[in-house]
Amino acid sequence: MPKWRDLPFSLLPSLWQTPELLVEIETAWSLSGYLLVCFSAGYFIHDTVDIVVSHQARASWEYLVHHVMAMGAFFSGIFWSSFVGGGVLTLLVEVSNIFLTIRMMMKINNAQDLLLYRVNKYVNLVMYFLFRLAPQAYLTSFFLQYAGQRTLGTFLLGILLMLDVMILIYFSRLLRSDFCPGLVPGQQHKDKFLTE
Repeated sequence: MPKWRDLPFSLLPSLWQTPELLVEIETAWSLSGYLLVCFSAGYFIHDTVDIVVSHQARASWEYLVHHVMAMGAFFSGIFWSSFVGGGVLTLLVEVSNIFLTIRMMMKINNAQDLLLYRVNKYVNLVMYFLFRLAPQAYLTSFFLQYAGQRTLGTFLLGILLMLDVMILIYFSRLLRSDFCPGLVPGQQHKDKFLTE
């Protein structure tokens, strides 16, 4: 059974077979891109149910909000077969999760003094920019054309703008935690690794 960690590698066939998914965000369609969006929506549904069933909703409310918004966006590709390219492009975010996961595992093991952690924090910065901030900025600029219309694109623009805010908040937490640790507030969020 594929895991969420495999998601970045499943992006490659979609983008290789149909590179227009990156440009024709609304109309481009491919079977691999469609299946990737379906699989991703299933992951978000599964993870949301897992968070709720395991009584972690209060501690993980940010993830729940993110997952609900992501599912809303992916459902447009699944049920209306439009914006599949946007869904695939959004999944580029998962590439940076590889390095964020390495960071989190090293923090759990108190390995912040290792050279690998110091190297990873710079790689994290580059990956966060290339695979989170840049695609989000590209998508936001694309979806701004729908502002003021009553279309599916306007709905997706609303979701995207909320996700933009979340991504910028996470980025500021990452910068404060890894590059300005003196600015990190006390141990009020010690269960969240992006705020330590």
